[in-house]
Amino acid sequence: MYDTIKSLIESRVSTNYYDTSRPLSDDEIVDLVRMATCAPSAYNFQNWKFIAVRTAEAKARLTAVAYGQQNVADAPVTFIVCGTLAAYEQLSTALQPSVDAGYIDPSVREGMVNQARASYLDKPLLQRDEAVRSASLAAMTLMLAAQGKGLSTGPMSGFDPHGVAREFGLGEDEVPVILVTVGYAAQGNRPQKPRRPVDDVIEFA
Repeated sequence: MYDTIKSLIESRVSTNYYDTSRPLSDDEIVDLVRMATCAPSAYNFQNWKFIAVRTAEAKARLTAVAYGQQNVADAPVTFIVCGTLAAYEQLSTALQPSVDAGYIDPSVREGMVNQARASYLDKPLLQRDEAVRSASLAAMTLMLAAQGKGLSTGPMSGFDPHGVAREFGLGEDEVPVILVTVGYAAQGNRPQKPRRPVDDVIEFA
């Protein structure tokens, strides 16, 4: 299993050029999001939202607020991956399936909800940090799931967050964190760039 995961990670590239003749079905898109929601989040907040931009009209609106980047227009789908603020407010609902499955007791859930509220209430910076963490973990999980399906992806931070929020009706508690283009690669993409030596980035304590 490790070899399979290792191969997915080492073969992933940030794709700029997509085959515009090969679409993705809505079922394929839904499955990618389902896999993305397997990502971890603090308290199991699951404080993320995915907007699958796949129609020509929606792509045009997203391209306009992503500085005209052609890969948004060419990819079969671009996910706007958002993190949500004040996640503690929805934690009881988010944990209900775990209660139903017998993984945690209702009293444990109540304790988690109270602890999360105490930790995040009136702390907007911490809420935003948590939203960005959760959305980023979900985005990476989505990219690896796509890689496993033989698809290519491109994470993008080059967009106007206020423009994205306006064009796609995001609420005040929804933070657009990253765009992820997904589709079948065309010719012209570069291989994964060499990484810094591990010795440069690791420290044992």
